[in-house]
Amino acid sequence: MSDIKKNLEVIKEKIDRAAQKSGRKGTDITVIAVTKTIDVARINELISYGIQNIGENKAQELRDKYPQIDPSVNWHFIGHLQSNKIKYIIDKVKLIHSVDSEKLAYNINEAAKKHDKVMDILLQVNVAEDENKFGLSYKEVEPLLYKLKDLKNIRVRGLMTIVPYDEEAENNRLYFRRMKQLAVDIDNQNIDNISMEFLSMGMTNDFEIAIEEGSNMVRIGTGIFGARNYNM
Repeated sequence: MSDIKKNLEVIKEKIDRAAQKSGRKGTDITVIAVTKTIDVARINELISYGIQNIGENKAQELRDKYPQIDPSVNWHFIGHLQSNKIKYIIDKVKLIHSVDSEKLAYNINEAAKKHDKVMDILLQVNVAEDENKFGLSYKEVEPLLYKLKDLKNIRVRGLMTIVPYDEEAENNRLYFRRMKQLAVDIDNQNIDNISMEFLSMGMTNDFEIAIEEGSNMVRIGTGIFGARNYNM
């Protein structure tokens, strides 16, 4: 059995256990395999084991890999997105996780309009107020939703966060819990064209805690592929 398949089985077992703790099933959780710097052959191998969602951090890397990857998968854009790079991904991705400003949302809406599509997005929240991370502040989220609700070519489907790396994953539980509460509070307002269907939070080192606190999308790269070689 390949290392990728072994790693994936371990990840799925951990997801099942964490989901049970939150009263759900492992199948309620979407695994997004983070393929940053990963070669096409290994990505396609992973897809052969049943992974249906892959995430890229860089628009050009997604654009270049796209024609070489099994067309059955869903692409997610999970990195910081500059407005001038939207054109590389707008016709390729199922979900953009990292919308962190009104300007970016409007530019995505305009690009989607040109392609006659409605682009599903998540708002990225800097819930830990980490100066090294992108994202809206907690207080900026709700006012922005009211500005975006009438746009015709984007649809807000939930929230995403990247919390600080901590070897003690338990230390991030509070942030995940706060994100879940924010999603619930927004959902209770029944804003037109806004849903909180997806909560994208949790990575290799803390996805179990994130799931226990309500995440239903986890972004896992190292846990599946092993440590990356950034010198390739």
